[in-house]
Amino acid sequence: MDPTTLLKTIVSLIVVVEPIGAAPVFLTLTQHQTPQERQRTARRATTAVFLILLISALVGKLILELFGISLASFKVAGGILFLFMGLEMINAQPSRSRQTPEEAEEAEHRDDVAIVPMALPLLAGPGAIGSVILLAQKGPFFPHILWVAGIIAVVCFTAWICLRMAAPMGKALGKTGMNILNRIMGLIVVAVAVEFIIGGVKALWAS
Repeated sequence: MDPTTLLKTIVSLIVVVEPIGAAPVFLTLTQHQTPQERQRTARRATTAVFLILLISALVGKLILELFGISLASFKVAGGILFLFMGLEMINAQPSRSRQTPEEAEEAEHRDDVAIVPMALPLLAGPGAIGSVILLAQKGPFFPHILWVAGIIAVVCFTAWICLRMAAPMGKALGKTGMNILNRIMGLIVVAVAVEFIIGGVKALWAS
């Protein structure tokens, strides 16, 4: 994988995982924890995200084949999902594909929030899982899967930094600054969505 493609892939997946957008939720869910407990929660959450995304990359193709779903159809479906996610980010609205208001209310009463809802579905949501499944199909299984694992690791490391720095980052940027960052990332997600949809439609048309 050439450096330009690698960087583009990493940035795209970071935007879809959206760790900056998850930071305020992380602060809310861990407000009763000590700084040490909050760091441990961040570490467990990002470790779980790595495992979820890696497993999705490994078995995603088998699941698609089991249900008779073509890669082109999955790409179009993923693009539509990214499109709605991106529009919600641009409007600074929480994505219902990641967490509904009812789930958010339930999460506030959980003692352990690292796995649910932080790892799944907030960080490793449908968009992120769909992205790694499609990414894993872009080359021969080996050694391409090693590149995919490395990309997931970099994204999870970035998410870990964002969660660890959530408190100072929130104070520095404020609500307005966080919304501006989310809107910028939302534009990128919409652009990724368009690329996915066009690529999937082209493949379906060719077949």
